[in-house]
Amino acid sequence: MTVKVLPGNAYPLGATWDGRGCNFALFSEHADKVELCLFNDTDSERETLRIPMMEHTDQVWHSYLPDITPGQLYGYRVHGPYDPESGQRFNAAKLLLDPYAKAINGIIDWDDAMFGYVIGDDRADLSRSEEDSAPFMPKCAVIDPTFDWEDDLPLRNPWHRTFIYELHVKGFTALHPDLEPEIRGTYAGLTHPAIISHLKSLGVTAVELMPVHHFVTDRHLREKGLANYWGYNSIGFFAPHAGYCQCSRRGEQVIEFKEMVKALHKEGLEVILDVVYNHTAEGSHLGPTLSFRGIDNAAYYRLVSDDLRYYQDYTGTGNTLNMMHPRVLQLIMDSLRYWVLEMHVDGFRFDLAATLAREMHDVDRLGAFFDIIHQDPVLSQVKLIAEPWDLGEGGYQVGNFPVLWAEWNGKYRDTARRYWRGDPGQVSDLAYRLTGSSDLYELSGRRPYASINFVTCHDGFTLNDLVSYNEKHNDANGEDNLDGTDDNLSWNCSVEGPTDDPAIKKLREKQKRNFLATLFLSQGVPMLLAGDETGNTKEGNNNTYCQDNEISWINWEIGEEGRSLLDFTRRVVALTKKHPVLHRRKFFLGRKISGSEVKDLTWFLSDGSEMTDEDWHRPDLQSFGFRLAGDVIEEIDEQGNVIRDQTLLIFLNNRDDPVSFILPDDTPDGEWELVFDTHEEGYGGDSNKTVKKEYEMAARSFVLFRRN
Repeated sequence: MTVKVLPGNAYPLGATWDGRGCNFALFSEHADKVELCLFNDTDSERETLRIPMMEHTDQVWHSYLPDITPGQLYGYRVHGPYDPESGQRFNAAKLLLDPYAKAINGIIDWDDAMFGYVIGDDRADLSRSEEDSAPFMPKCAVIDPTFDWEDDLPLRNPWHRTFIYELHVKGFTALHPDLEPEIRGTYAGLTHPAIISHLKSLGVTAVELMPVHHFVTDRHLREKGLANYWGYNSIGFFAPHAGYCQCSRRGEQVIEFKEMVKALHKEGLEVILDVVYNHTAEGSHLGPTLSFRGIDNAAYYRLVSDDLRYYQDYTGTGNTLNMMHPRVLQLIMDSLRYWVLEMHVDGFRFDLAATLAREMHDVDRLGAFFDIIHQDPVLSQVKLIAEPWDLGEGGYQVGNFPVLWAEWNGKYRDTARRYWRGDPGQVSDLAYRLTGSSDLYELSGRRPYASINFVTCHDGFTLNDLVSYNEKHNDANGEDNLDGTDDNLSWNCSVEGPTDDPAIKKLREKQKRNFLATLFLSQGVPMLLAGDETGNTKEGNNNTYCQDNEISWINWEIGEEGRSLLDFTRRVVALTKKHPVLHRRKFFLGRKISGSEVKDLTWFLSDGSEMTDEDWHRPDLQSFGFRLAGDVIEEIDEQGNVIRDQTLLIFLNNRDDPVSFILPDDTPDGEWELVFDTHEEGYGGDSNKTVKKEYEMAARSFVLFRRN
């Protein structure tokens, strides 16, 4: 096979097909030579051609091949010094993935040849391996970028009306009985009418997909028969993960992903990607050579300044991308813009986002990464969510991200769990969480919707397991139950796991309703873990990152309890959408407005008196209430109309005994309509029951009233 080779251009990076041929461009600051390797797509283990890239412009190696068509498989070999102690790990025996590849074909067939050194002792990485890795490597694929988006446009659902649903592309549909077997666990599966119906019946406005950038299952997991199920191990920041596609040869995964986004948009559902730009799948100095390490190790990674053989590790994965290098910043920004402009996604949740903010070793919330995003006309307009921590010193940064950013509010999760577990002294902190966490976000100029409220997420117990287990049960992971974080914020269960005791089952179901009611009736943006609405369990495993099986997959065969919980969730979400006072764009003022006789927000003790400064600091206070004066809100909706609402009254009791609450006597007839009481089975609402003066509240329950 011979092909004509032209100089081409240094921009754009990656493989760009223009209808007549393909431009290939690869950045490497320190390489001596770069070779483009082409593969026959019927026998991808054997190179059909190795082309030296003769053009070298601004540290970019580039060539244009007129005869290349979409579906062509390729990779790179990069020549240079192999000297780990000076930070360089070039090894032309290793086939490398293009960091800008739009599609990746195949999976790693783990072999010692995948490593740049000869496998051996702890100093083995100082030796250079001559084994060819190409037979064991996946290959990049040239794609045709054209796609008929029809009239698809960004949905731009406002933050204060957003409800995020966190799901795993495969696990969400892998067991769904209504889906054809061939589309279960795929991008296409998420567009099935049964899935769309479920999401819309819940009131979801945005799906947050766990990582879909092409990722790698580590060798040690593969050898144990496990997998990197969660996907937080990226190797391709532009390529949709091929494993979630019905057929991933020749770049079909790109088309299937676009079809998914278009279909979800037609149903009013935004798509948010969970992205992992803080590290890559190449691991520590003893990890494999797959892409970045062999292209330019010293440019792409943060190395230990006084020993360049080793990597700075703020993520617990062995390496950290070098955000101080302009080409690394360009890579991330190009990737983000690609997913918005070409793939039409609506926003991003940044894994371990504090790592992206690190300038030198400190977390700088006004670092280069944020400066670039804030001035970008594309990315500054999409939803940006930070996981505001990493594993490095000073990495816990909840509340410290700048404007434009929302955050996973870890303090919300922890406080809600502590309160419903029955811990004393939680009322003051919970009050902040219920009203949008103004203590975290108001001074920086952000709004209540900067707080992404959640009780559970992919990492940890499901809601069912949170109220059913005291300790993690991760034995299936093969690490003697030592992996994962000890979840000391679970409920104190007298019996762990499944039980036939009706009293225990009833109390667990009520605790689930308490958490859901708290989540959806708090100011801020609610995020629900997929399956929590039906009581899905992971059998007490709180670290299912490696369980690509029925432990992790959503079980759609739900019983009576699951159907009851699903009905409760649907009706509570519908109620919150009906009441603007529950999704405000501004923080409460805690005072009378425009001559009104009542405050916009008032806190009560169970005896009906308003809480005092001393009450907020009482460790024994476990029951309280608050009134949201919906008819005095000074807000304007998107159409310029003044927002008015009914006044709502909420009581919470985490005690083990009932509490009698005195209701405020400020309604025209002294009556309040009982909307729901979590002590009741099912939803327990819309009964037209009215209450005057006093309400006997059951132990461990949440009650909502509205002005009759």
